[in-house]
Amino acid sequence: MTQPRLGFIGIGLMGHPMTRRLLEADFDVTVWNRTPEKVNDLRDTGVRVADYIGELVESVDVVMLCLANTEVVDEVVFGPEGVGDYARSDQLLIDFSSSDPAATRDFAARLENESGTRWVDAPVSGGVAGAEAGTLAIMCGGDVDDIEAIRPLLAPLAARVTHMGPVGSGQVTKVCNQMIVGCQAAVIAEMVALAEASGVDACRLTEALAGGFADSKPFRILTPRMAADDFEAPPWHLRTLLKDLDMAVAQSQRCGSATPMSGVAAQLMRAHANQGHAEHDPATLVKAYRPPLAGARVKN
Repeated sequence: MTQPRLGFIGIGLMGHPMTRRLLEADFDVTVWNRTPEKVNDLRDTGVRVADYIGELVESVDVVMLCLANTEVVDEVVFGPEGVGDYARSDQLLIDFSSSDPAATRDFAARLENESGTRWVDAPVSGGVAGAEAGTLAIMCGGDVDDIEAIRPLLAPLAARVTHMGPVGSGQVTKVCNQMIVGCQAAVIAEMVALAEASGVDACRLTEALAGGFADSKPFRILTPRMAADDFEAPPWHLRTLLKDLDMAVAQSQRCGSATPMSGVAAQLMRAHANQGHAEHDPATLVKAYRPPLAGARVKN
């Protein structure tokens, strides 16, 4: 059976290693990125680089998106010369982006109504390391037959693919994931600063608490970076975590479910972002809790 031709739009922190994984699994992949320079190193790997979105869409069976936010998804799909202008009824769109659930449902309905193309929302968790290793957790929303059909396409990318329900359900699940991650990031910053202020070597916290109830991936990633003032090469950006927490609060308003902790974490991150840290590692949140003299020694 012939493998479907794949088109990947969004060659960023996550999209780049995901594309490489698909190429290594011998899929035929065409890419397009809003910043063309980011695909230069992929040209030698066998990927085809489209000059415009229409060229990509017309040459593939499945369109994959991995974009920054809901607004960019809207622009790329429904903007001038976007995916929607070229999409066909025999195609499927898989959106790996973390987007607003309500907007995702609207996007899916609009695209299918206008072109017949079906939509699967498939946000991912696991960070750049998971994308590089092919161990992402992918949470999907869409028709059951579509989910089953794309499992072979997701196999090189994921350790686990879970069908959560109709379109939009994957995005709701990702919001739930980010609520936990965001609130943990905020309290880990408090915790590291408290340990330091109390004279405890914060660099030993990961070792001391490993295997206990406080242990988690965010704890293991963020705590050493905060304690060592190591904010270089961030694994993700504070603006991304803030965007996801804002989506959690918005979703809570739609369904009448309270999210007070997520709301507080979002406000803390918004204040920190407004101090020039939006593009920095969420680990820089520890700066907000350190005394000014201590904070002055922290690297950007």
